[in-house]
Amino acid sequence: MALAAPSSLRRLPARSPPAASLLRSRPLREPRLRLRQPLVAAAAAATAPLAASSSPADTERRKHELLRLVQETRRGFAAGPDQRAAIEEAIVGVEELGAGEGAPLDLAALDGTWRLCYTSASDVLVLFEAAERLPLLQVGQIYQKFECKDQSEGGVVRNVVRWSIENLLEDQEGATLMVSAKFVILSKRNIFLQFEEVSVENIKISEQLQALIAPAILPRSFLSLQILQFLKTFRAQVPVSGPERRSPGGLYYLSYLDRDMLLGRSVGGGGVFIFTRAQPLL
Repeated sequence: MALAAPSSLRRLPARSPPAASLLRSRPLREPRLRLRQPLVAAAAAATAPLAASSSPADTERRKHELLRLVQETRRGFAAGPDQRAAIEEAIVGVEELGAGEGAPLDLAALDGTWRLCYTSASDVLVLFEAAERLPLLQVGQIYQKFECKDQSEGGVVRNVVRWSIENLLEDQEGATLMVSAKFVILSKRNIFLQFEEVSVENIKISEQLQALIAPAILPRSFLSLQILQFLKTFRAQVPVSGPERRSPGGLYYLSYLDRDMLLGRSVGGGGVFIFTRAQPLL
């Protein structure tokens, strides 16, 4: 007769195998993870900033394409929605060239005169719209002049607008509207503008108006000469800051800068700006 096992022994659960045996029984997956690491590194390299691998030829190609797109837009005034979308895409393509740069803003490279080629900023487009509606008003070249060559934290920027009135002033450049501001560097690419003064100067009257004031067939009187001299040296300035009022300001993001191209974005007010290097203003 067989002996029955005690009930206490029957209730004992089966012992789990030792941890070492479990480890031996499971397949080792570590080699698979190690094999994937080169793929991760390759993916990271593919998403690295394009500036690191861009060649000088590629840089010039992108800049040339951007300038080609804006060429027929009348500095942005005549650009349609599709054109603006294509230009924005080209701007981003140029901005990517400097995306990996960590150096501070080069004020020596920024210093100088830059000519506006395109903008989507409403406060500039309104000037072109006014010239379109008012037949006698002409809007000539628009510049940004930075004065910061020997500075380390900022400088002065002057927005210069050449304008004219047909038959009264010389074509396109009969007068100059200038908005002056100080700027300080807030970060590697952001500058803050603090506007100080608006002025009208460099009046150049047309030959027709000169003939009206002082006809060539008559001797020029002292009064006519005084009038001509007054117009040529006329300068009206209006300060926009003072002890009792705070100067208006604005944040400006310089998204790309090299020896002959400057791209900027107005933060808050919106709008992009494309400038190319120009000859110094007299």
